Amino acid sequence: MPKADYLQLADAIAAEIDDGRLRPGDRLPPQRSFAYERNIAVSTASRVYAELLRRGLVVGEVGRGTFISGEARRGVAAPGEPHGARIDLEFNYPVLAEQTALIARSLAGLDQPAVLDAALKQGTSVGTPAARSIAAAYLSQGGWSPAPEQLVFTGNGRQSIAAALAATVPTGGRCGVEALTYPFIKGIAARLGIGLVPLAMDEGGVRPDAVEKAHREAHLSAIYIQPAVQNPLGTTMPAPRRTDLLRVVEALDLPLIEDNIYGFLDDAPPLAALAPERCIVLDSLSKKAAPGLTLGFVVPPAHLREGVAAAVRSGGWAASGFAFAAAQRMMADGTIAELVRLKRRDARARQKLAAERLAGFEIQANDKCYHLWLTLPPHWRSQSFVAAAARRDIALTPSTTFAVSPGHAPNAVRLALAAPAMEQLDAALRTLVGMLNAREDDFYGTE
Repeated sequence: MPKADYLQLADAIAAEIDDGRLRPGDRLPPQRSFAYERNIAVSTASRVYAELLRRGLVVGEVGRGTFISGEARRGVAAPGEPHGARIDLEFNYPVLAEQTALIARSLAGLDQPAVLDAALKQGTSVGTPAARSIAAAYLSQGGWSPAPEQLVFTGNGRQSIAAALAATVPTGGRCGVEALTYPFIKGIAARLGIGLVPLAMDEGGVRPDAVEKAHREAHLSAIYIQPAVQNPLGTTMPAPRRTDLLRVVEALDLPLIEDNIYGFLDDAPPLAALAPERCIVLDSLSKKAAPGLTLGFVVPPAHLREGVAAAVRSGGWAASGFAFAAAQRMMADGTIAELVRLKRRDARARQKLAAERLAGFEIQANDKCYHLWLTLPPHWRSQSFVAAAARRDIALTPSTTFAVSPGHAPNAVRLALAAPAMEQLDAALRTLVGMLNAREDDFYGTE
């Protein structure tokens, strides 16, 4: 079938969505049925569905089918921002009641003219010798101790991802990522002109054979993974898998971008402890300190450091002098360490509550982290469950947000446990349990 013809069919479906004949949540027929109804080849139907997925007009869920999403994609849309839901289980910003007082104590005196004058100067990609020394000591974990001269700084964790990608993957190149991954990397990669290749996972994380297969078929320039407290699944890669993965990465001569943003919740050292010349470690302060106090860290091996620093400079991703001053104080005086201790305790308490409330349902969780993965019963689908929760003033994230391949999302949602007060979290979990126990049709009938 000529390209224009299958695009015309996709346009026809888009028109049905625009005029309301197809509504968000409606299920499209299986591709074979669609092909029979339209008197076209199954391969053509597949191209129509792929085009609808590309436009963001539909979402696919493994074992469930293809559903109308109701939103056209303009380029590659990033996940939204917090939007005032009464109970936010969508964004993971751990904020403790006592943390503002701890931070204020650490920053006391920063408003003095001489101190403030230094803090208001322009920051650089490599900071100052003092900042590098303090940050290197702070980032050391489980036998891994980066050298101060390795460090490169950015404004936040997302900018660290962008700098690492820009330094290792050329425009038009491909980066392997976990099949379910941190959503913002999709937008970052698109803006850098980088293609993302999903890597199959199991209970231990990315499978080494999946990396070999992806490199053989797509010629990867790098891989990006989250070995500790993976987002959205919460898994921490076990030691045998780490060894096997690094052996493959070494054999393929691939740089490994290691996102350690949630690593503060676990004791596992970065992969860089085993392969310092292969790994680029990323970290930031926003989860440990506060979402409004950000500083990003990139720890590349020596041969990649200048390339990362150049990417930071050209991208305009350098941190401000004030962020350096505030972070340096908080790392040096133990404030960040105390916040980490408190947040580890808080995360465990929230996971315990969630496990109790969701007993009997299929969840994937790590008792050390701030999120969990909830597989929905067969009578619910991800997008509908999220929409139904929103009408109860509860914000959730559907599986499609994390899926690198839009047509291959499991029927699940992620629950971020960090933001609500404990009594709010308890109320939200009870509400969700009531929804899970009701059929989707019954739920809509009682609205």
